[in-house]
Amino acid sequence: MLSIEAARERATALIDRALRAGADAADAAYVADAAESIQVRLGKLEDVERSEGEHISLRVFIGQRSASIGSSDLGEAALDELAARAVDMARAAPEDRYAGLAPAELLTRPPFADLALTDPAEPSPQALREAAQAAEEVARSVSGVTNSEGAGASAGRAVFALATSHGFSGAYETTSHGISAAVVAGEGSGKQRDYAWRQARHRTDLPSPEEIGRLAGDRAVARLAPGRVKSGPLPVVFDPRVGGTLVGHLVGAMSGAAIARRSSFLLDRLGDRLFDSAIAIVEDPHRPRGLRSRPFDGEGLPTTARNLVEAGRLTSWLMESASARQLGLQPTGHASRGQGGAPGVSVGNLHLAAGSATPAELMADIAEGIYVTELIGQGVNGVTGDYSRGASGFRIVDGTIAGPIAEFTIAGNLVDMFAALTPANDLEWYRAINVPTIRVDGMTIAGD
Repeated sequence: MLSIEAARERATALIDRALRAGADAADAAYVADAAESIQVRLGKLEDVERSEGEHISLRVFIGQRSASIGSSDLGEAALDELAARAVDMARAAPEDRYAGLAPAELLTRPPFADLALTDPAEPSPQALREAAQAAEEVARSVSGVTNSEGAGASAGRAVFALATSHGFSGAYETTSHGISAAVVAGEGSGKQRDYAWRQARHRTDLPSPEEIGRLAGDRAVARLAPGRVKSGPLPVVFDPRVGGTLVGHLVGAMSGAAIARRSSFLLDRLGDRLFDSAIAIVEDPHRPRGLRSRPFDGEGLPTTARNLVEAGRLTSWLMESASARQLGLQPTGHASRGQGGAPGVSVGNLHLAAGSATPAELMADIAEGIYVTELIGQGVNGVTGDYSRGASGFRIVDGTIAGPIAEFTIAGNLVDMFAALTPANDLEWYRAINVPTIRVDGMTIAGD
């Protein structure tokens, strides 16, 4: 893996090659990562994995024709060939009047903000193994736990660099640390499984392995002897570990590409009040140590904090340059780069602003309802907003969480769900999408 300075220089050098080969404009992105993970099960080492990879991608433009190509070979001869092939491909490509680099006047410039995305500490394989064993040991010690699916600990480092032919050059580095445990409770056909997992940029931001293990064990035991629920309309309360998926569906529908293709349930809804007027959904790509923090986007534009939803209203689409041109708007600094192809769209750290009620107060008037802790399947239609997913969790009876339930489906339409959404005040801050407990009235339950 290259250093951030060497990665930036390599991307810039590839741009120079593309221009010499005949490109009118170009951008290059370097992506590299290295990770190590240790998995244990029943107290014994089960798996040790070490992965390293690096990839450089080149996108070239000849007039309104473009082509993208990539390689994991960063040698001088390989990069010369890469640039020549990309130019040849672009000459043969059809014209696309929306293709092109980001507007030069919108590019961000160094120095970039220090977002504290790297942890200098690098845990040894032995330290990772000890953390995984500690998590599993505590999880297995929880009364009612009868088996283990294993526990793991990991650490990784990544570098991203971007260079363009119209003046942008930048790079940044990130680290990640994780710990997880998954266990089984009960016997025979009554077994239940659950897990706990955390990830952070800095190892000191993780909870202790013992805390992860205890949480995994307690969650599995709490699911024992699940009942069934009758079909019908009921209020549904989403636990914070699954509630962020609702915000994720909103973000997907806000993609400029989806709007330009007219394949989003939010089509023609920009500026509309989708939520209660007290609701705000906030993006902060500069949050220190954030899992989705970054100083610039995949086209070299600045990333900025903004409210995606303010006073319940949708404020903007999420656009890279191509979709912005198609919509006649400005790109918003949400471009993302993978290992090739045109930029996609991604967001920074998100949170749904907390409400004023505690979770207990949020549920207090629910005579009968559902508390969801797990969602299953991908039953969401991004074009219509229709929502139907398998779920498990707990009954809510007279305002109190009661016994576990399983094998039911919750359904509705996302537009209606957003309008009926009420957040509690228990906002958590360690995920990429952070949400409090969420209540949605009027959903349809399919059970017995």
